[in-house]
Amino acid sequence: MTLKKLLATAVAASALAASTSQAEESVYVATTAIVEHAALDSVRDGIKQTLKEQGYTDDNLKFTYESAQGNPAIAAQIARKLVGEAPDVVVGISTPSAQSLASATRDIPVVFSAVTDPLSAKLVSSLEAPGGNVTGLSDKTPVAQHLDLIREFVPDMKKLGVPYNPGEPNAVAIVAILKEEAAKRGIEIVEAPAPKSSDVMMASQKLIGTADAIYCPTDNTILTALESVVKVGIDGRLPVFSGDTGSVERGAVAALGFNYFDIGRQTGDVIVRILNGEKAGDIPVRVATGSDLFVNAKMAPLMGVEIPQAVRERATKIIE
Repeated sequence: MTLKKLLATAVAASALAASTSQAEESVYVATTAIVEHAALDSVRDGIKQTLKEQGYTDDNLKFTYESAQGNPAIAAQIARKLVGEAPDVVVGISTPSAQSLASATRDIPVVFSAVTDPLSAKLVSSLEAPGGNVTGLSDKTPVAQHLDLIREFVPDMKKLGVPYNPGEPNAVAIVAILKEEAAKRGIEIVEAPAPKSSDVMMASQKLIGTADAIYCPTDNTILTALESVVKVGIDGRLPVFSGDTGSVERGAVAALGFNYFDIGRQTGDVIVRILNGEKAGDIPVRVATGSDLFVNAKMAPLMGVEIPQAVRERATKIIE
């Protein structure tokens, strides 16, 4: 064989080996969320960004995303479908989606994100040593700080109205913590149950005259219909606050919360560890770090409050 043919053969073999290696290194990460809204979408985008930075691109990564459109039954269907495709990792963004995935598989690694209380949701039995095939990131809401922030706007607040979905474990956990912290401050929590997004307007209207302010927890049902709560706040001169900073651009007066893109990036770090060979159950559950304070200077007077100077000075974003 001539030198030229030998070189050609070597190049072809090298290309084949590279192709085979690339195929062997290709991974599949399947993600799903209970509903599409700014916070959960940002988690998904943060995950993709971290994977990209760690070398997972279109050449070696299959990344899929499906929304359950707020329907738990659809979330269960999506979970079964994704598990049937045997991805390397499945990711549940929000409590219902994470629970559906955890119920659908005991073998494929499950990573959850944007889950307030993974213990009460029965996703793991220990944060430090999850065991099994599930781990992830908690966005446990800093409820005490939220109450203190609202008090800055409404110093004489005695009753705080809280619309929430009693069927969403994440929301129920937040309300329980909220009641405990509110009692320490002499504040009464006025519950406004809204099992469906179509119930949010009516539930919020019942708070007019019975509450001094409205607090929207990081409840997917409520956040999906946030504009309904905002309308009630304007009509009733009742300031609306939120645990989700994305809500401020949509009309809430203020919110102290997480940057959900950063939560996605932190979730991506967990996924990469699993792709690199670690077992999900050996990775401790992380509680998300970092918080932002957003205020809406345009909306505050429409809801009958002023933005305290101290709040303005420490705000990370002011919408004028």
